[in-house]
Amino acid sequence: MPRKQAHKTRAPGLFDEEEQGEDLDEEELPKDEAGRRKIKKRYEELLGIRVSKLRGRVLNRERINKTIEGIYFICARCSQICHSLDEGIVEDPDNIENLCAECATSTAD
Repeated sequence: MPRKQAHKTRAPGLFDEEEQGEDLDEEELPKDEAGRRKIKKRYEELLGIRVSKLRGRVLNRERINKTIEGIYFICARCSQICHSLDEGIVEDPDNIENLCAECATSTAD
């Protein structure tokens, strides 16, 4: 009599978790705001006094899901480390004078 082979269950891998994260819709993004705040604080600690030297530059681009890209940058005017989903971004084509939405609207007035 032939023996039945037991079906192996596969342990979740690194890529499985990543695929689940891509299915998030825009309504779930605010819960990630705390994580972005921690990352911004780490950038401040890491860069220290170099923040003024790197003003206006993009620090990192991340893919939130298939349609949304997040951008960490230093605002050229207020020198704050910002994220495009939290503070907004007005991108400079040369990536030298990127502004947060608040600074961009204050210069338009």
